[in-house]
Amino acid sequence: MSNFYNHIYKKPSLIAGPCVWEGYSHAARIAEKLISICEKYDVNFVYKSSFDKANRSSLKGFRGASNAIEGFEKLKKNFNLEILTDVHESDQPRNLSIVDILQIPAFLCRQTDLLKAAAETGKPINVKKGQFLSPQEMENVKEKLISFGCKQIILTERGTTFGYNNLVVDFRSIPIMKKFGCPVAIDATHSVQMPGLQGDKSGGDRSFAKYMMRCGMVCGADVVFAEVHNDPDNAPSDGPNMLHLEGFESFVEEMRKWFDVSSD
Repeated sequence: MSNFYNHIYKKPSLIAGPCVWEGYSHAARIAEKLISICEKYDVNFVYKSSFDKANRSSLKGFRGASNAIEGFEKLKKNFNLEILTDVHESDQPRNLSIVDILQIPAFLCRQTDLLKAAAETGKPINVKKGQFLSPQEMENVKEKLISFGCKQIILTERGTTFGYNNLVVDFRSIPIMKKFGCPVAIDATHSVQMPGLQGDKSGGDRSFAKYMMRCGMVCGADVVFAEVHNDPDNAPSDGPNMLHLEGFESFVEEMRKWFDVSSD
């Protein structure tokens, strides 16, 4: 049972970490800093990193270091944290027993066999709303997961396709999806992504991520999702929209304040 999921409504809740697994020393550096920040502001935290980033813009895209599963195990042992990672194929969930929460990527949110395989693990599932879906359609996704036995579901808003190479967030989606009875997350960093803008990789503008967090929480988001990196400008994946680790504390501090205001 995920301690993170059980505390979503009790504390400000944050899913954060680098886009993709780059190795243990890199992950440990980020995890140590994130844990310290979240403890300081009493934030409910789960560490996020993709063990295999299958959905890349080009064949040249970095998919992740090969030792991710072993690294996850070491990270959990040394830092006593929970971990969230993506799954892309229906044979992957059963091989990720070390992971606490499974995530369904936006492009795969309607893939029934993948949803079934993830649900059958008994773990909480975070589903990103497809860029091509209305928020109302996510109720069908939720119902699929429930029918396969999943009892702990998070639905995440991460922007809707807005012409070529751009996304826009319709913040009405948060109260709409909350009506389905699940916690709802605002993905503050993927929402500012510009898919395929750089030809063989995506662009983005991280300066807008704080506004996505603010608006999401004002509209009732229960969880904030934010990718963070010690050197995002040179990161192998999603660098333009990832937040700088060095300045991330101010992001979490403000998130704490918005949670306290909405709880009054």
